[in-house]
Amino acid sequence: MSTAAEKQMPSPMRIFGALNGYQQTAALKAAIELDIFTAIAEGAATAPKIAERTKSAERGVRILCDFLSVQNFLSKQDGRYTLSADAATFLDRKSQTYLGGSIEFLLNSRTKGAFDVLTESVRKGGSALEHHSVEPENPMWVAFAHSMMPMMYPMAQGAAAQVRLPDDRDSKVLDIAASHGIFGIAFAQRHPRAHIVGLDWKNVLQLTVENAKRFGVGDRYSTIAGDAFEQDFGTDYDLILVPNFLHHFDEATCVKFLSKCALALRPGGAVAIIEFVPNDDRVSPPTSAAFALTMLAGTPAGDAYTLKELQNMLSKAGLQPQQSYPLLPTEHQLILGRK
Repeated sequence: MSTAAEKQMPSPMRIFGALNGYQQTAALKAAIELDIFTAIAEGAATAPKIAERTKSAERGVRILCDFLSVQNFLSKQDGRYTLSADAATFLDRKSQTYLGGSIEFLLNSRTKGAFDVLTESVRKGGSALEHHSVEPENPMWVAFAHSMMPMMYPMAQGAAAQVRLPDDRDSKVLDIAASHGIFGIAFAQRHPRAHIVGLDWKNVLQLTVENAKRFGVGDRYSTIAGDAFEQDFGTDYDLILVPNFLHHFDEATCVKFLSKCALALRPGGAVAIIEFVPNDDRVSPPTSAAFALTMLAGTPAGDAYTLKELQNMLSKAGLQPQQSYPLLPTEHQLILGRK
């Protein structure tokens, strides 16, 4: 019988697991690129059938699928593979919630390259990249707009369900860093009298407008191209959406930006911040807390801010912090500040 001390003996396995973590990333990327999850969903359940369906070597498919089974993306029994619930929901290309396209952004050379120089970023206290993510017209944001909308769709729907716009008159919504446009589009779909203004870099807005037309709200969608800190927003907005934006900047810059937003709101209007929000301990919940490292690696001064910090920013900008809402099933939260 094992003693408590034996059960607590140090083990190198977590260390080896972390150092070899890139292998899981590479395996999942390969399986997405080869459409292995879709092939299995369509009935190609054995290595020979999957190899035939994906035009790959049987040996390669067998080894890759076995590895994915070890990682619980697949299950294997009697030589036949089946999808895990997560893989069936998010990695079958025919699923409405397919997320495989996110590799275009999450695994591009710029995003991954930030972590190749993480040691220097830690020494510096900010990104050591020569070209970081907040540069004007950075092409990585085109990749983000193309690939990340399915991941953002649930939180956009959740935000639109939580924040009401007037239905007895026309309303105006400004969507900051609009990207794929899904946050503003969600409000336009829910409120037929809402007009959406999407602000982003010029090289991104072409896709934003295409998506607005695709979702049937193109006639109520206009754009402002350029730097959100420099461009004139206009006035009388009922709502300004700030999704996944503030984490790129330091607190003082965030307050300056929110103050600009406050001036563009009509009385009673609101700013809706959407962010990963770690607890005050900064180590929970896991995804929100870990996101701070992404900001260290990829931005000069960004961070994952706690709810108290975000509410303090709103107060300093002259806005009254309101209730925060979880945007399940993600770890994102919506934080309102009202004028």
